[in-house]
Amino acid sequence: MVGTEWIEAEVLKAVPDATVEVIDLHGSGDHFHVRIISPSFDGMRPLQRQKQVLAVMKEHIPHPIHALDLKCMTPAQAETAGDTAFDPHGGGQGVHIRRLQKNKD
Repeated sequence: MVGTEWIEAEVLKAVPDATVEVIDLHGSGDHFHVRIISPSFDGMRPLQRQKQVLAVMKEHIPHPIHALDLKCMTPAQAETAGDTAFDPHGGGQGVHIRRLQKNKD
């Protein structure tokens, strides 16, 4: 089982200038929604963005991470994006859930 802070640190290895938000979807430490916002994604296709992150994360899939929902976007896209996360195992069909608000100090 891994924690959200560990996921955030691993993602920052791939995209050092990113703002990263991680949600443990089931509280089980193996299903995560990760929202990655970076100006370096500008001009990149969505799959290119995900491949950049997966290059670092792939060694951790399927263990200890079973499911990883990546939402990679530019700051401009983040301003207009909805506040839902996709749970690939939600009820067996996949379900969108409301993202948790991360406390900002």
